[in-house]
Amino acid sequence: MTPDQQREATVEAALGKLDLTAKVALLAGADMWSLPANEDIGLGRLVMSDGPAGVRGENWTPDDPSVSVPSPTALAAAWSPELAHRTGQLLAQEARRKGAHVVLAPTVNLHRSPRGGRHFEAYSEDPLLTGELGAAFVSGVQSGGVATTPKHFVANDSETDRFTVDVRVDDRTLRELYLAPFEAIVRKATPWGLMSAYNKVGGTFMTEHQELNNDVLRGEWGFDGMLVSDWTGARDTVRDALAGLDVAMPGPATVYGEHLVRAVREGLVPEETVDELARRVLRLAARVGLLEGAPAAVPSSELPAPIDGEALAREVAAAGMVLLANDGVLPLPDSVGSVAVIGQAAQEARIGGGGSAQVFPTHVVSPLEGLRSALPQGTAVAYAVGADPNVHLRPLAARTEARFLGRDGAELGTASLPDGAARWIGRLPHGLSFADLASVELGATLEPGRAGTHRLGIRGVGRFVLEADGAVVFDDAVLPEGEDPAAAFLNPPERVFELEVAEGAAPVSLRLRHVLPESGGFAGFGLVSFTLGHGEPVGTADEMLEEAVSTAAAADVAVVVVGTTEEVESEGVDRASLALPGRQDELVARIAAANPRTVVVVNAGAPVLMPWREQVAAVLLAWFPGQEAGAALADVLTGVREPGGRLPTTWPAAEADAPVWDVEPVDGRLDYAEGLFVGYRAWQRRDGVAPAYWFGHGLGYTAWTYEGLDVRLLPAQADGGGDDPYAAVAEAVVRLRNTGARAGREVVQLYLSPEGSDGPTGSDASRPRTALAGFAAVTAEPGEAAEARIPVPLRAFQTWTDGAWTDRPGSYRIQVGHSVADLPLTVTAEVPLRG
Repeated sequence: MTPDQQREATVEAALGKLDLTAKVALLAGADMWSLPANEDIGLGRLVMSDGPAGVRGENWTPDDPSVSVPSPTALAAAWSPELAHRTGQLLAQEARRKGAHVVLAPTVNLHRSPRGGRHFEAYSEDPLLTGELGAAFVSGVQSGGVATTPKHFVANDSETDRFTVDVRVDDRTLRELYLAPFEAIVRKATPWGLMSAYNKVGGTFMTEHQELNNDVLRGEWGFDGMLVSDWTGARDTVRDALAGLDVAMPGPATVYGEHLVRAVREGLVPEETVDELARRVLRLAARVGLLEGAPAAVPSSELPAPIDGEALAREVAAAGMVLLANDGVLPLPDSVGSVAVIGQAAQEARIGGGGSAQVFPTHVVSPLEGLRSALPQGTAVAYAVGADPNVHLRPLAARTEARFLGRDGAELGTASLPDGAARWIGRLPHGLSFADLASVELGATLEPGRAGTHRLGIRGVGRFVLEADGAVVFDDAVLPEGEDPAAAFLNPPERVFELEVAEGAAPVSLRLRHVLPESGGFAGFGLVSFTLGHGEPVGTADEMLEEAVSTAAAADVAVVVVGTTEEVESEGVDRASLALPGRQDELVARIAAANPRTVVVVNAGAPVLMPWREQVAAVLLAWFPGQEAGAALADVLTGVREPGGRLPTTWPAAEADAPVWDVEPVDGRLDYAEGLFVGYRAWQRRDGVAPAYWFGHGLGYTAWTYEGLDVRLLPAQADGGGDDPYAAVAEAVVRLRNTGARAGREVVQLYLSPEGSDGPTGSDASRPRTALAGFAAVTAEPGEAAEARIPVPLRAFQTWTDGAWTDRPGSYRIQVGHSVADLPLTVTAEVPLRG
């Protein structure tokens, strides 16, 4: 008996021992993050954890730190399945360390609009690139014996009204764009889990979508893993069960449990359906080694070798940095005498986007710290804030004591926090019970760094009492803004108060008590989240700008770090604008006027407008680069590493140019009226309107010449000899040469252009003019030739027509080059598919 057969036999034996109530118990969370154990069948407790950019585990607190890797857009910008695979292996290692068995990742929704608030957490505007990287990430995680849940299935491509929005999308667009990454991952990487989205598609909530869940995902694609709801996303007992939703999270209050038992006994849900749901949960438990008698899918002896998380985080961050423009100022020479580092983000790097992707690392290397460490000894480094884009105060930078108080005011326990941010979800320290908790009190001492007007802030929802040296500063309720309970938790409102501190004043004793609401949008599990914020006295905005300009003017090179804030890019809210927040654009323009050798580093997870991009010497996109942000940035700026990234999404020059802008539903519906024309596919139709930077764009520190392209058909596939949509129909061999002065890496991109497709002379307006069909990276020393072999899959020559995938034989232009807008080599080939 093979291990797979033994696993299935053990699952069936365990299932056979369970009555209806015990089977149903497997299908809902026991708490925020776990499914319950069952000693009678040797089933262990199964723990899930958020994980796109680091595995948090069950504790959402700095006291339980995690390795923070770069955001998914940064990983995608590396265009490297190998790096995605190793990142997955690292996160599996982190999951095992934290006792988690399922990583709730990767996010493989598409960048439909640049306004998508969770843009940073997904990979790309292109389904092929997304699918390739997602499959590599999944295989990496699961090679470490930990399950994944690619998410959010499907069409959760924006955040506005995400719990209720009804996405209307035609079948062809759904198949060729939004389902495509999920299909590739299921068929190529066999994920052990998948997460359902909150939204509706075609009028039906995804947790209740029998056609997409049962017919497509399971029947057509062969998915045999566990389908879990997004948290609080399961709404209807009968419809969820019949549509194949295996697990409703979190618990213990869900639509399953006693409700599902009753539905079975009333004949609304067949018990055989419950058996199928429970079977898939047990199968996942067996795969991760939690079912006694079943061999784990990856024996402990076959786990990957230990990975240095800090080193890999630094490598990925540098590999994903995209050099958008460079007049030769980069890399910085050793002879540079002085560098001005400007910007709030230079001192406090934004390492990740807001929301459930956040983790708390043991340390963060800021750009300022990284450059000071990397530049040659004797290089003068000066710093100025210039412009502070933050809307909210930072957490108080002082050790804080938290007291947990019961309903009678008695102390239940305490916890020490590294700063003024208090956040617990699902569990409290020391095993304290949410049921007993009435309020949480933070106590801290403010050591005034300087005299003047200090600012104190409260961020959170509920009743708060703030005291400074015993005097009451605030005593009132803070109400949520909007109806999204996740947004109220992840991006809550703030109240700010001024505190005057005289020269030589003694430390100030601060106390903030938060009275928990009686109930909230997250009924059924415990949640505490609020912040005591603090801001030092600062000069006026004009004074800060003037200081930055004079600092930059006196330096050989100015490095300006600009970026978005947690208010701009976060789960739960879409972006209102692509402009950099605050006065950062003005800051860059004035620095560029004062110093012609100005390098701008963009610290953002999604496209931003750069009206100054042609006025500066270089523009480097660093994304959200994780905990090693500053070290990786210094590596790239000084030339220790080449900026290896290429854009996974097209960046507009102006908001009005974006082909897809609207993300707000109308009467509850969001129509994907643009169809297939998203991203570069749409930009290519806009004659006379070009983006700032095209999909695939990115410079290095060397130059490449494309010397030759040969394409050969693989007849076993081309004549209909195979049905695997991801098997190669053709192979392109690309010859190129490094013609620069240093070693480098080039991402060779291959695009298909069907004759007669949408274009100036095209006859088939339904087919995009160009589509990415493959890619490969090469490296070479100066003057050295390299060769890239790129397989082109059958699916690249298919369209979804009349309810089925249809081969489209005919004449195709096969183009290769640096980006979708820079394709120096073309071969036209007749592809004799079945038709």
